[in-house]
Amino acid sequence: MHLLAGIGGLGESLWGYLIPFLFVLTVVVFFHEMGHFLVARLCGVKVDTFSIGFGREITGWTDRHGTRWKICWVPLGGYVKFVGDESAASTPDRRRLAAIPEEERAGLFYFKPVYQRAAVVAAGPVANFLLSIVLFAGIFTIVGQRFATPIVDAVQPGSVAAQAGFEPGDRVVSIDGTTIDSFEDMQRIVGTSADRALTFVLKRTGGEEVTVVATPRKQEVKDRFGNVHKMGLLGVQRDTKEGTFRLVRSDPLTSIWLGAKETWFIVAQTMNYLGGIIAGREDASQIGGPLTIAHVSGQVATLGFGALLNLTAMLSVSIGLLNLFPVPMLDGGHLLYYAVEAVRGRPMGEQAQEVGFRIGLALVMMLMVFATWNDLVHLQVFSFLSGLFS
Repeated sequence: MHLLAGIGGLGESLWGYLIPFLFVLTVVVFFHEMGHFLVARLCGVKVDTFSIGFGREITGWTDRHGTRWKICWVPLGGYVKFVGDESAASTPDRRRLAAIPEEERAGLFYFKPVYQRAAVVAAGPVANFLLSIVLFAGIFTIVGQRFATPIVDAVQPGSVAAQAGFEPGDRVVSIDGTTIDSFEDMQRIVGTSADRALTFVLKRTGGEEVTVVATPRKQEVKDRFGNVHKMGLLGVQRDTKEGTFRLVRSDPLTSIWLGAKETWFIVAQTMNYLGGIIAGREDASQIGGPLTIAHVSGQVATLGFGALLNLTAMLSVSIGLLNLFPVPMLDGGHLLYYAVEAVRGRPMGEQAQEVGFRIGLALVMMLMVFATWNDLVHLQVFSFLSGLFS
């Protein structure tokens, strides 16, 4: 009975996670591939396939240009395949390309100038960044942003803030020269600056400005859903009275600027985190994969459609940035090859490119396995499975 009840409960919750996950991932992947597709068409490249998902086709159609648009069974990505490509990773079918007559090569990606090939490849990540900016801008215009005044209401005894000299009633003016307009601004900077000294300019209740230096302490924090995150904390509390909050809806032009700033903030913090992993300052266990995305999508969906769009925008930034890494198999790897070709005046040799793609595939597979293992540990899947049979 315990086993049947567990399986029944799993089935009920599965759809609550699966549908939001498919929505978020499909939107992000579609715009990424559409970026490749539109610039390819602009450059006169013939497109063989536009696919959402991998594996066997569920449904599809062929347009008047001969492109097959399809949706496949494995919804963990997508691809645009050009005429002359050997695989979805845009590795060229060299034997087939060599046999194509000179007069038929104009529409083939492989024979386009290097700047056009680079533009087609870069268009995918760029589309992701543009999608994020537009989504953030829409949220800031329609839903608005809820801000709390950056005033310290209480300081926890023995905390980092207490040791640094924070006092109740202090208003945070700036952190490391960055103007602070809301308590949320301070939280974002502090949360992503664990174990790094920050310089705070505070305005006392009497109007006096003082400067203090504090190093946020890395601690585990649970969000409203019970997920554990490691982040920097000072040990201060904000004023929760209703009058201290304000809802700000920005005009469309301002929202676009704010959306661009938000997108850049995510890029910068992601790069800082990855640099911290390399330097040994950050914990790589925070890296999540498809299961974590599905889990978070289901949780965020309970907060409303606006929250789900916000998650979509954040994921779009991450996908765009990941694809720019100079790893063969990813867009950044192709751009690296094209940069070498532009400098040398000719493409890299077949063997060198083949070795690079194999290394890139190995790295991507290792990252997927590592991220999935983190997912299984964080979501306590092993404990759940053992509980089903106990």
